[in-house]
Amino acid sequence: MSAFKLPQGPETHPWIQTFQWLKNPLGYMEECAKQYGDIFTLRIGPVFKPQVFISNPQAIQQIFTTDPKHLGSGAPIGIALVGKQSLLGLEGKPHQRQRKLLTPPLHGEKILAYGHLIREITEKVTDKWQIGQPISVLSSMQEISFEVILKAVFGLQEGSRYDQLKELLLKILNPEQPFIRGIILLFPLLQRDLGAWSPWSKFLRLKEQIDELIYAEIKERQEKPDPSRTDILSLMMATKDEQGQPMTDVELRDELITLLVAGHETTANSLTWAFYWIHHTPQVREKLLQELDNLGEQPDANEIFKLPYLNAICSETLRLYPVVMLVLNRFLKSPLEVMGYNLEPGTVVIPCIYLTHHREDLYPDSKQFKPERFLERQFSTSEFLPFGGGNRRCIGMAFAMFEMKLVLATVLSQWQMELADTKPLQPVRKSTLLVPGEGFKMVVRGKRLQNQPVLQTSVS
Repeated sequence: MSAFKLPQGPETHPWIQTFQWLKNPLGYMEECAKQYGDIFTLRIGPVFKPQVFISNPQAIQQIFTTDPKHLGSGAPIGIALVGKQSLLGLEGKPHQRQRKLLTPPLHGEKILAYGHLIREITEKVTDKWQIGQPISVLSSMQEISFEVILKAVFGLQEGSRYDQLKELLLKILNPEQPFIRGIILLFPLLQRDLGAWSPWSKFLRLKEQIDELIYAEIKERQEKPDPSRTDILSLMMATKDEQGQPMTDVELRDELITLLVAGHETTANSLTWAFYWIHHTPQVREKLLQELDNLGEQPDANEIFKLPYLNAICSETLRLYPVVMLVLNRFLKSPLEVMGYNLEPGTVVIPCIYLTHHREDLYPDSKQFKPERFLERQFSTSEFLPFGGGNRRCIGMAFAMFEMKLVLATVLSQWQMELADTKPLQPVRKSTLLVPGEGFKMVVRGKRLQNQPVLQTSVS
């Protein structure tokens, strides 16, 4: 076998690369792609080892289909919150077992049962909107996605435990100093308890209080089983592996927190982008409203889920600014040749979602919002990968798409809205996510009746 060789990449000091990556990840990746092509090497913190970024679909497919015994997964940045029994942190047989147990509650007929609940929560949140007033779309979407998780996933009814858990989870998910929290989660060396007022100490106390409430809920369900319950926690508690063993309390806790962390911010941000693009592009909105109106007054959730143009809008939203920029890191356990480079064990390989979604050979005019591209052709799982891929593809993908479509359909069928200003909405980095810039507002113009003409006040 030929000597180990890394793809080219910036020669700057790893700390400078880390700074550029933290400051402007999209610009930095685009600059590297322009200079080095489909595969390049960065050395960014916290590992500072060679990290090979890949945006070539064939090479990404190769990574996704390589036997997991040759590829390990790096611990995700949020492992301190989600826990070591989370699907995100497991490998090999334990990962396979957990994935098998979690798949049924999050797919097929099971998720359709949450249609009524998602619509009900959406209507409850949007009924607080004031006509003529600007609203923060992101805040409303965060409220909807958070309630969906507490009620559909955790299965909590409103009451004292619901209120306590909601308050604590919002505190841990929205820290007072998000940048400092992000840096601490990125660099494990900084994760030290330096007394009650230190950021890490506050994080640990919050986590303890949350765990106490979750374990109390699990214990109560075990003592008073109710087979009629359909929430995801109840379904997870009822599943058994091939040896007839159920998930342990720790596994249940870690997966619940994983679903919360992975499903709350990501869905809320994707919905916010969708509302922006739909109202920024009047012809898209007109076509979508026509499709929704054709379903009649009280459409079935399954009919909404199958709408082709709504699906194309959601896909194009997830393509343009995927909330997660990169696939979960893989590190090589044995040598691997990728695109002519012989990579040595220990090298980190990172399929890059954002750069792949902006390949002009796949997505001409990639910076333009064009849902039609998803009606004109099918993209492979290594060309369109907002939920990652291979044995690490996000297990909540079907649920996230279902929720996104139902919320959009419910809001757009009922409300006339327009953008509050003509400023283009730019993505910004928030910890490991790519989110819509601060302060994005829309104005509610009134209730919408079916087949009502579209307000032509948007910016194209």
